Amino acid sequence: MTTFHVTQEGPVNALALNKDFSQVAICGRNVFKVYTIEEDKFREVCNVRASKHLNVGFSCNDVSWSPTDDHYLATAATNGHVSVWNLTKMGKAMQEQDYQDHKRTVNKVNFHASEPNKLISGSQDGTMRYFDIRVKSAVAVFYSNTESVRDVQFSPHSPYAFSAVSDNGSVQLWDIRKPEKYQQQYTAHSGPVFACDWHPEVTWLATASRDRTIKVWDLTNKPTLEYTIHTIASIGHVKWRPQRKYHIASCALVIDCSINVWDVRRPYIPFAAFNEHRDIASGVQWRGDPDIFLSSGRDSTLYHHSFNNASRPAAKANPQGLAVNNNGEIIFARKIPPFQTSASSTSSMTTPTSLAKATVGLMRKISMTQAIDQFHHASSMLQHFSHVNEMANYESESILALSKNYVLSGRSISEMCEHNSVVAREFGKPHLSVVWKIIKTMYGEEFLQNSIHAGSSNREEVAHNNINMSNISSAVIQIESTINSHRETETDQNSKAASDTQAAQFSGGDDETENEDQVDNVGTYTGFPTYLNVRSGLPKGDFSFGENELDMELDSLNAGDCYFLDFHNVYRSYNHADGSDWILPNEAFPIRHEIQDRSPPPEQFPNHHHSPDLHEDTQPIYQVEETSSTLISVSKIPKKSSWDPSSLVVETLKHHAILGDIQTAACVLIVLGDCRKFLKELDEATEEHWLLGYIEMLTSYKLWNNATQIIKLAWLPSVYQLNQQSTRINTNCGKCLKPLQRVGWLCDRCHSSKYALCSICNQVVKGLYVWCQGCSHGGHIAHMKQWVSTKKMCPTGCGHLCEYG
Repeated sequence: MTTFHVTQEGPVNALALNKDFSQVAICGRNVFKVYTIEEDKFREVCNVRASKHLNVGFSCNDVSWSPTDDHYLATAATNGHVSVWNLTKMGKAMQEQDYQDHKRTVNKVNFHASEPNKLISGSQDGTMRYFDIRVKSAVAVFYSNTESVRDVQFSPHSPYAFSAVSDNGSVQLWDIRKPEKYQQQYTAHSGPVFACDWHPEVTWLATASRDRTIKVWDLTNKPTLEYTIHTIASIGHVKWRPQRKYHIASCALVIDCSINVWDVRRPYIPFAAFNEHRDIASGVQWRGDPDIFLSSGRDSTLYHHSFNNASRPAAKANPQGLAVNNNGEIIFARKIPPFQTSASSTSSMTTPTSLAKATVGLMRKISMTQAIDQFHHASSMLQHFSHVNEMANYESESILALSKNYVLSGRSISEMCEHNSVVAREFGKPHLSVVWKIIKTMYGEEFLQNSIHAGSSNREEVAHNNINMSNISSAVIQIESTINSHRETETDQNSKAASDTQAAQFSGGDDETENEDQVDNVGTYTGFPTYLNVRSGLPKGDFSFGENELDMELDSLNAGDCYFLDFHNVYRSYNHADGSDWILPNEAFPIRHEIQDRSPPPEQFPNHHHSPDLHEDTQPIYQVEETSSTLISVSKIPKKSSWDPSSLVVETLKHHAILGDIQTAACVLIVLGDCRKFLKELDEATEEHWLLGYIEMLTSYKLWNNATQIIKLAWLPSVYQLNQQSTRINTNCGKCLKPLQRVGWLCDRCHSSKYALCSICNQVVKGLYVWCQGCSHGGHIAHMKQWVSTKKMCPTGCGHLCEYG
């Protein structure tokens, strides 16, 4: 047999097979049909809704086929009607009975297994009604005393017993001969029970609930829970697999569209899964063959399934698992090969290594009562490994020490980084000490000052950093003309002053004043750093030479200190400046060397213009002009570049987080404060993940104050709002343990104010009260503080080791 299906006009709510499994009836709000099952398809036999006499009874919640007579069907309707249909008739006569005893929706109908005329129904009105289809009304009524009855099933092991499940999670067992009261009742689930099914071979009853479990109960004597299957969604239908004692099929009410077949001995993974439906499956019926079943669904389909097309989830499951706690201990689970003995498995897995040793070995119990079943015999071993070295303790102690000694607020970034660097070094974390040093260098107060200048130069064109080349050219031309006129004037002045003495060179006469003015005029263009500013480190700006200052500076230049002639040196000096205006130096040209031997004025020589000596003396002047040409050849003034360390910092923090050092990543972010805005490559989700991870770490170490500090310093709403959650502390009466509703310690149940008294002085506590949440005893803060400073037990003598001790 293969898998095939047929599509309907609307969702299918239920299906039922006849006694020889050759026909199937399906029903829904707009569907009511009977099909014959052929080799590879469904062939429609009857469409009950084709009748001209349609009514609300044709909209069905459930359908049941008589197990003894193929002519009769029973349906449950949403209007509370229970209808009996005779397939041998046509038209309106097909509906032989229409019972209207129920007041609300009927959830389930079920024919008796051996009595062909007996029928039972369960309704939303909390009652079950027993019908004889030859009679116009119900034969017996059973009151469950619950809000709703979800399912009713006749027992195949007793002709008089049936079971009912309700919304309150209970299961009731009834005897149809005694409608006054149920025979047994027990609570099976923590939520509404939606379905039940009797095992065809043994007295087991399977129940399915909203609590996402399927439970198997042994009802031989007192109800006993045998197996529990855990599912991913609420279960709406269950059906035992024929000829397979431990297999049961289920379909969910929500989320899961698959039909799963479970082995109750392996409750966490299905034995087989069928994923053909695209919406919730609404019913399952086996065709008498353990490898073939039919299913209906809300996707308006009817499927014929074959086990040859089933998927096996266990084959795709991970055969091993591992978990690590904060102490470095490891829990390891692995699959054990079939038929491997417990002794051999334990001996092969518990051999201690140099790093760990196995302390616990656990195996799931293997049942040997059934034939060999590979799926059932799948077993696993759980082992516990603990470290034999002290590395885990060392790491834990380091985390605790750093958490308690780090400073994260209240100081400047530089101070906090310096303090945290010292702390990390003291507790054996030199690499973290270096990290804090680097953070201080990058984001200290010095960085903030430089970042302001760098940011402004990168965002806009600043005049003193981007000099127009036409201005430079005109300035250079002006410099050349000024140099030439200055030299001619100097030559004339030197000839006139030939008779002066050596000391007269520094007398500050008119000629020197004139020369100084000319030199100052040369420096009117403010494109480069001024000579004196860079030389002497004085504040930048305009200045005037005092008496003899210029000549002394010229002398020092002539003595070999003229490195400012090099343009690159000038730019390098500018780059080390603090970002003020870039001023053209007054001495942007080679200074003429000092004349040691004063010669007569040129006017005394008639051929002074052709004098070879003077020509030789003036050679350095022309060399100066050639040297100054390097200034003219500048084509572009380089911009001052800035370095942004944010990408490197983000990469470093992520590296520490990957290594598991979430503490460093979170603490650095907190210390940076407003400088976090520079870390543009770090998204908010990552920051939140690090902060919450660090808070969880502190909580695991019971560092409640440190965790609260992190929450308080957080800048993300999802983190700092944690302090606004779970702020209520419930107090209980120490006598009856009833929660105290009033403000104070007066109990509403036992009306005792005993626990409002101080356990030491036996006086009523007015104001702040400290108490132990374990035994509810307490008293004045001062009294309790004095008591616990010397003793650990409760002062009342109750024997409790109080929490505040």
